[in-house]
Amino acid sequence: MATLTSTITESISLNGADRGSTNTLTVASVTQVFHRIVTVPATKDVTVALFASTTGDDTGGDPSIDVNDVKYIRVTNLSATASDIVNLSLQIDAGENDTDADESATIALGGGESFIMNGADDYIAVQDTNATIETTLHDLESLLIDGHGSSNVSVEVFIAS
Repeated sequence: MATLTSTITESISLNGADRGSTNTLTVASVTQVFHRIVTVPATKDVTVALFASTTGDDTGGDPSIDVNDVKYIRVTNLSATASDIVNLSLQIDAGENDTDADESATIALGGGESFIMNGADDYIAVQDTNATIETTLHDLESLLIDGHGSSNVSVEVFIAS
């Protein structure tokens, strides 16, 4: 087993005062890493990771990562151009039955931007009725990247479990 260390540092001096900070997350007992760089064609959707209740379940033609074991997920848009935006869609298995996603939440990632979450089992939910806070969390089913614009964009996916 290994320990993953993730460090986020903001560095800024505002009016002569240091206003930056550094935060470090330590994730113990990591036994597996899923790491890939994917080129996402403009105007195409690419599934970059699948999750299911056991490793290797074939939920759509590709092997999946055990949703119960995931401890850290990072998706980074590797483009050096801020306007090279991709949409990261978090596909959610609200029924938690290893079938297709029932819900989704999408965020934009500009060039150089990252999205991090620290689990996949009972870790996310969405609510579209009256913006009510949703407290019943569900499993992540997959990560989908939607190409956006006229450029192909490389995206890095790093998952520790």
